[in-house]
Amino acid sequence: MSAVTGEAARRRTFAVISHPDAGKSTMTEALALHASAITQAGAVHGKAGRRGVTSDWMEMERARGISITSAALRFDYRGHVFNLVDTPGHADFSEDTYRVLAAVDCAVMLLDAAKGMEPQTMKLFEVCRHRRIPVITFVNKWDRPGREPLELLDEIEERTGLRPTPVTWPIGAAGNFHGVVDRLEGRAVRYIRTPGGATKALETELTPEQAAAELGADWARAEEEADLLAAIGAEHDQKAFEAHESTPVLFGAALSNFGVARLLDVLVDLAPAPAPRADVEGAVRPLDAPFAGLVFKVQANMDPAHRDRIAFVRVCSGRFERGMVLTHAATGRPFATKYAQSVFGQERATIDEAYPGDVVGLVNATALRPGDTLYEGKPVEFPPIPSFAPEHFAVARSRSTAKAKQFRRGIDQLDGEGVIQVLRSDLRGDQAPVLAAVGPMQFEVVQHRLATEFGAEIVLDRLEYTLALRTDAESAEVLRRQRGAEVLVRSRDQALLAVFTDQWRMRSIQREHEGLTLEPLIAGQGLPGPSA
Repeated sequence: MSAVTGEAARRRTFAVISHPDAGKSTMTEALALHASAITQAGAVHGKAGRRGVTSDWMEMERARGISITSAALRFDYRGHVFNLVDTPGHADFSEDTYRVLAAVDCAVMLLDAAKGMEPQTMKLFEVCRHRRIPVITFVNKWDRPGREPLELLDEIEERTGLRPTPVTWPIGAAGNFHGVVDRLEGRAVRYIRTPGGATKALETELTPEQAAAELGADWARAEEEADLLAAIGAEHDQKAFEAHESTPVLFGAALSNFGVARLLDVLVDLAPAPAPRADVEGAVRPLDAPFAGLVFKVQANMDPAHRDRIAFVRVCSGRFERGMVLTHAATGRPFATKYAQSVFGQERATIDEAYPGDVVGLVNATALRPGDTLYEGKPVEFPPIPSFAPEHFAVARSRSTAKAKQFRRGIDQLDGEGVIQVLRSDLRGDQAPVLAAVGPMQFEVVQHRLATEFGAEIVLDRLEYTLALRTDAESAEVLRRQRGAEVLVRSRDQALLAVFTDQWRMRSIQREHEGLTLEPLIAGQGLPGPSA
């Protein structure tokens, strides 16, 4: 085994996916706490005196108690290097989540004990299904009233098609949580919450006799249900898990730090290490080949004091060394890596080296866009990350003509980051670009960031379009003459997009003009998106 493949075997790169308010940011903090990456966990909706989560940095996120941007946290645990890529939790930012999931080898699906499989969870799960990403399920908030555990297992299997194989089983109903039966290790663990829940929960191993004496009927029921699971064959199968056929299930409460340490152990023991990736031509690039990495996210102005732009790169092969000069596959130009960092919220640390599975933040990466490939030596390019089909459209104009330069610079930067899709036409001109979004909150982010980061307040005029399809130059000539339709050029790749008021109008035009080129974007191809 080479040094590179040996280091890759120690990596675990994963994301936490969930519906809003299922506890994703709180879980992120709890994992970091248990790995000793931080000393005290926060909560999104923190009370007075309790700090907010480290991973949420944008003012809008703190005000609303949601995650809009994503962060990457690197920490060590049990001799392994963890790369936790935090994902946006709001449905309007599913495109950003799709980009993040292009960088991970495993996902932790977080479910609310009372709500089970919610709509956004299913959309994110569909991304995992499409990318064949193994999924570990964590049923959260078991310290609050919720549903029956067996009922939740049935729902997981019915909705996802994955066979649930509980690793831990709760002792006590939801809202009356004492601990878990650890089915893999054959032991019972009792949890005791620390004051405020901001530090690690105390764990005590109980013998069956102690559990029966101290927990009575709750222990008896847990034993009975664990026996039932064994009888129906709900046992972990590593091959089935890695083949995206089954999902290990754990029960706990991130806010109280119950079951979080066990989740970390499961990630070490069961989650797959980085594997070789195929390039655009289908050739598999070995892990120990020269360096190659995929840019999966670009974020500017994470640190208001520096006003910089960071490209998050997933190392796919080889060894990264800070200062090495790479080649940008899209342009063929050299790219220097003098400023390489790990970034979590506004906390940063310099990275001197990285291996497959690691996430490197490259500072001042003005030329890089999501989906770009960087490499050393022989040219290689990984498949690009496709864009979602937008369903919301608005014309953006600067409130002040004196701020036209700042407005254009800000729009171009947010387009490069993938915050919004920018569409243009000769008819509207550069001063009135059309912004296209998966969800309307993306418009709020654009307004907020243009005003605070560029000093350019904007006015948004919503358009009636709800559908976008790819077209070609010949069809565009016909479509431009149609009522209820418009043809725009997407700035980031110069693709021609035809936008329509609704599907009825699109089909009507298709009937009138046979042979038009109208190709669905990703949300129309069986992949998750608002219309999927």
